[in-house]
Amino acid sequence: MARQGRTAYDCIVIGGGHNGLVTAAYLAKSGKSVCVLERRHVLGGCATTEELWPGYKVSVGAYVISLLLPQIIRDLRLKPYGLKILPRNPSSFTPLLDGRSLLLGCDAHANQAEIAKFSRSDAEAYPRYESLLERIAKVLEPVLEQSAPDPLPLPKTWRKIGIGKKMRDARKLLNAYQALSGLGEDLPQALELLTGAARPILERWFEAEVLRATLATDAVIGSFASISSPGTAYVLLHHVMGTAGGARGVWGYVQGGMGGLADALEHACHDLRVDIRREAEVSRIVTRRNQTVGVLLADGSHLDCKVVASSVDAHLTFEKFIEAQELPQYFRDAVSRIDYSSASAKINLALAETPNFSCAPSNEVAPHHAGTIHISPTLDYIERAFDDAKYGRPSKEPVLEITLPSSVDPTLAPPGHHVMSMFVQFAPYQLAQGGWDDIKEDFADRCIALLARYAPNVPDAIIHRQILTPLDLERTFGLTGGNIMQGAMGLDQLYVQRPIAGWADHRTPIKGLYLCGAASHPGGGVMGACGKNAAEEILRDYGSREAW
Repeated sequence: MARQGRTAYDCIVIGGGHNGLVTAAYLAKSGKSVCVLERRHVLGGCATTEELWPGYKVSVGAYVISLLLPQIIRDLRLKPYGLKILPRNPSSFTPLLDGRSLLLGCDAHANQAEIAKFSRSDAEAYPRYESLLERIAKVLEPVLEQSAPDPLPLPKTWRKIGIGKKMRDARKLLNAYQALSGLGEDLPQALELLTGAARPILERWFEAEVLRATLATDAVIGSFASISSPGTAYVLLHHVMGTAGGARGVWGYVQGGMGGLADALEHACHDLRVDIRREAEVSRIVTRRNQTVGVLLADGSHLDCKVVASSVDAHLTFEKFIEAQELPQYFRDAVSRIDYSSASAKINLALAETPNFSCAPSNEVAPHHAGTIHISPTLDYIERAFDDAKYGRPSKEPVLEITLPSSVDPTLAPPGHHVMSMFVQFAPYQLAQGGWDDIKEDFADRCIALLARYAPNVPDAIIHRQILTPLDLERTFGLTGGNIMQGAMGLDQLYVQRPIAGWADHRTPIKGLYLCGAASHPGGGVMGACGKNAAEEILRDYGSREAW
């Protein structure tokens, strides 16, 4: 709740998503006066819970959690403030039309038994594959938990970097080098996973199509890329990163829906005396002599501050909220080239009964309902889905990643009923013909009909549905191009090049203006690292009261 009549703060955070709230909490914890401005009526950004229909609590956007940094949970005391993460086990279920299925979870022996139904050699290889990914992930995680360095030899006229930052950046690069050297014989495979394509790696490791396709889905979620595209293998590492689900690589549901994270962060912010203003849309970041001095709201009101931390994407921050003449030409040009290609849609459903899969019949909640349900039986199936989108057509047979969180958290729906989340690939933002508003219902019908091949009772069980096309994602959450990562996460837009080369440390050409959302390193996902890292850099610059 905003303090009545206050118009000046040390820092204003634009956007009440999880990263913005994390930044606000860390700044306030260090004694700064902070205000969070959220355009919508609900906090959380893409990680919200909304009661779309009476009795049904829906995670409208993001739907699972694992990457949230344990340090943030501890530092901000999120568990005492109500954050409860419910582990999922089994974690993955891939039904097939021939009556078989693949069920994977935390039990290594059970996983091998499941995989052996399709390939004994794959069952033997899978623990080695998981172990390799875990070893590499342990090396990468520290890189994600600090701001990125700016080591590139860019023109000196672009930015003046002091000796202190140069030394910090050198230490970060040395630490990364030493960590990589610790991989030993794993290094060549690590480099391939960081830069290569998912498909050839998975084909080399495994022979069973169902296992390959189950793992490959992780490589393209949220991206507009083929599994044969360089850079997609990096996302495979994400499924073994993070311990928020209770153990390494265990993805969980937030009790009460994903908005439970925002609720806990809001409580933390409240106790730290952060002002949070909902339905407070920003129209402009106000500057004077290349220094932020405040923000102008859409209702015409003005708030003064010395620091602005923007958790919205680079397009909105620099091309909507800032006058063009206030930024250097090279910076404006680089921002205009950021890729926001997107091909994701989201369908949220309220169901009157449990989905009954033909390959694993059950009218009640069964173990396979707990995890992510993959509708993508082969690698070629995923490639064909991408091929349609590549030419501006919604996939005829899209890739579906489905969750039924009410199977683990019954508080989300009335007794016996369920909420279902259906994340859809590939639905291109840019259509070759027509517009999304005209075809969204037909596309949703297509996705539901596809699921019905595997679970025939679903269409008749649907009581309510919500369809969020890429255009709806842009409108609802302020995601340029509908890109859920605030910018594509290809090799050209990661680490020292996120959001652009020379400005990877959350700072910008305007003094006092910082990026604290997924547009900055380390990028998308419900991780909180962007917000924490940005707060650390802000406090480095403005840590003393004299600096304010």
